[in-house]
Amino acid sequence: MPTFDTVCEANLVEVKNAVENTQKEIATRFDFKGTSAAVELKDKEITLIGDADFQLSQIEDVLHNKLTKRNVDVKFLDKGDVQKMGGDKVKQVFKVRNGIETEAAKKIQKIIKESKLKVQAAIQGDAVRVTGAKRDDLQAAMALIRKEMTELPLSFDNFRD
Repeated sequence: MPTFDTVCEANLVEVKNAVENTQKEIATRFDFKGTSAAVELKDKEITLIGDADFQLSQIEDVLHNKLTKRNVDVKFLDKGDVQKMGGDKVKQVFKVRNGIETEAAKKIQKIIKESKLKVQAAIQGDAVRVTGAKRDDLQAAMALIRKEMTELPLSFDNFRD
């Protein structure tokens, strides 16, 4: 039976490259000279450090541009709160999403059941596997999921006939 998996995974290599390019641009930009502006990536978390909220927003803009150039959807980033550090410094943590949360997986399953397509959806860990008898039904299910779940950067892999 034909199947495919619905997943939510960022290309971590491209995310790392975008963070490194952001670091290079921060080091060379005149408006960041002599400040504590920095970006670092650790364990699927991107930390932005700056002197003020305004500087954090500038660093965030640079990061978003670099991610977009590398074809990484910025929806993968979960924005954290701005936190005060020692002195005048502030930091903000962005978590890189990996995997579909249980609520979103249940919503995908519900969408597929209500569509009356001849396919079944099963939650398997942090992915949703969709199984059907015909390839056309699976392609219709893909289109339906893309249309209904716009808040998540979903991709489809492991397509088998």
